[in-house]
Amino acid sequence: MKPVRVLIVDDSASMRALIRATLTADRDVSVVGEAANPLEAREAIKALNPDVMTLDVEMPHMNGLEFLERVMRLRPLPVIMVSSLTERGGSVTISAMEIGAVDYVTKPLPQCPNSFAVLAEKVKAAAGARLGGRAAAPMRQEVRAAVAAPAQNGRSPAGPLSGKLVAIGASTGGVEALVTILSQFPRDCAPTVVTIHLPSPFTRSFAERLDRICAPRVHEASNGTPILPGNIYIAPGTHSHLEVSRADQLRCVLREGDAVSGHRPSVDALFHSVAKNVGGKSVGVILTGMGADGAQGLLAMRKAGARTLGQNEATCVVYGMPKVAHQIGAVEKQAPLPSIAAEVAALTTRNRD
Repeated sequence: MKPVRVLIVDDSASMRALIRATLTADRDVSVVGEAANPLEAREAIKALNPDVMTLDVEMPHMNGLEFLERVMRLRPLPVIMVSSLTERGGSVTISAMEIGAVDYVTKPLPQCPNSFAVLAEKVKAAAGARLGGRAAAPMRQEVRAAVAAPAQNGRSPAGPLSGKLVAIGASTGGVEALVTILSQFPRDCAPTVVTIHLPSPFTRSFAERLDRICAPRVHEASNGTPILPGNIYIAPGTHSHLEVSRADQLRCVLREGDAVSGHRPSVDALFHSVAKNVGGKSVGVILTGMGADGAQGLLAMRKAGARTLGQNEATCVVYGMPKVAHQIGAVEKQAPLPSIAAEVAALTTRNRD
C-alpha cells in the first residue's frame, strides 16, 4: 500500500514543521510539499497532485474558506482543516466542513496539548473519503420560513406527530450530513437529540448555525432541559455525554464520565440511554464517520423496538460507523443521505406509524 501523499498549507513555518513531524512519524503517510499561502498551495496542488491537503483557516492573500471553496469547485480533494480552539475557529471550521472539508484538527494548546495525536489517522481516513458521493446541501436561504409554511391542505408537511423521539449520531463528514438532513425537518418535527464528535466551541457554533438555517429550533443541549417537539438538541463537546432520561418527562442529561467507544460525547452513550428510557417510541439514525461509535447503541435501540436507519455507503464521506452498525444487524434500513429526512418523517408521523 502506497503512503498517503499530503500537502501542508499553513502560513506559520513552526506549525508546518509540527504538522510535518507529526505526519512523517507514520510510515503510511508521506509529506510531499508545503505552502505558506493559497497562491503557493494552488501551484503545489497542480505540480504534486496530493492525496490529501491540510489547510489552515487563517492565511494571508486569501483566507482558508475562500481557498477551500475554489479547491472544491475546481479541483476537489480531501481537506483536513487545522483550526484554533476558539469561537471564531469553531465557526470557520463548521463553515469549512459545510463547503466540503472532510475533517479538522485543532492546534495544540495547553488545554489540548495532544490534539495532533489523531492527525495521521484522520489523514489516512480522508484519503479514502468519497467526495463524489456527497450530496450537495440544499438551498438554505430563508429555510425556516419555507419549511415552516403549511401545506396546501392546511396541515404541516410532516403530518401529526406520533410521539416518537429521534436520536442521531455522526462523526467524520457529519456536519455536512446533518445540515442536509436537519434543514429538511419541518418546524414541528419530532423532538431530536444529536451527538457529533466535535469539541465544545465547535458544537456551540454548529448549533447556532443550524438554528439559523433550520425550521425547528436548534440548541446546544444543557443538563435537565426538557426534550420537546419542534426542537433539536446538539450534544456539547464537553467532558460529558448527552443522554436521555425519563422521569416527569423526557429530559437531556449531561453525564460526566470516561470516554465511551473512544469518544466523549459518545453516540453509543446517547443511543443506549434512548434504548433504556424510550425504547420502541424512538427512531435511531447513524451517519457517516470513522470507527464504530454508535453501532452497539443502535443495536440496543433496535432490540428495544426502535426503528433504525443507517446512511448508505455511496453517500458517506467515511463508511465506518454505519458499516459496523449494518454488519452487526443494528440497521433496519440503509438510505442515501438526501432521503434520510423523509425516512425519519415517515417513521415519526401517526399516519405512517
